[in-house]
Order: sequence, then structure tokens, then C-alpha cells
Amino acid sequence: MAFTEEVLNDKIEVVKKGDYSCLSVRTVTIIKRDGVEIGKSYHRKVVVPNADLTQEDEDVKAIGNVVFTDAIKTAYAKRLENSED
Repeated sequence: MAFTEEVLNDKIEVVKKGDYSCLSVRTVTIIKRDGVEIGKSYHRKVVVPNADLTQEDEDVKAIGNVVFTDAIKTAYAKRLENSED
């Protein structure tokens, strides 16, 4: 009896938050026994415009590099500055 675990990005969404956008990433972990799925679980995280994308999967990096323009990063930075007031 062989158990395997597969982790992959199941869903990546661009979420508009006023003047800036974030990425919502849902990851699924699939457990298989002898090649047959016996369970799975989900995890969700948000990737913000100022995030370090070097540690992300290639698909998240690719989308982030398109979505997180200089204008989006500037808008996000302004939002952070305003929330500290």
C-alpha cells in the first residue's frame, strides 16, 4: 500500500480592492492510496502587491508580475500609509 501526497495551486484569483489588487491563492493537498484519492484539504492565502514573489510557485509569480504593476504597488503603499494614521 503506497501513500502519496500532491500539493498544487487549485485556484488563483485577482481580487480588486479599490485602487489596488491582490491575488487569492487556494492550494489543495491531495492524499492518494495506490493512486486512488482518499482525501484532500484546502488552504488559502492572499498575496499582496508588495510581496516577495521569489518564494511563490511559477504560476503565482507569472500572474503577480502582470497584475502588480508600478501603479498597483504605489496605490497599495498609499493604502498602507493611510491605514497607519
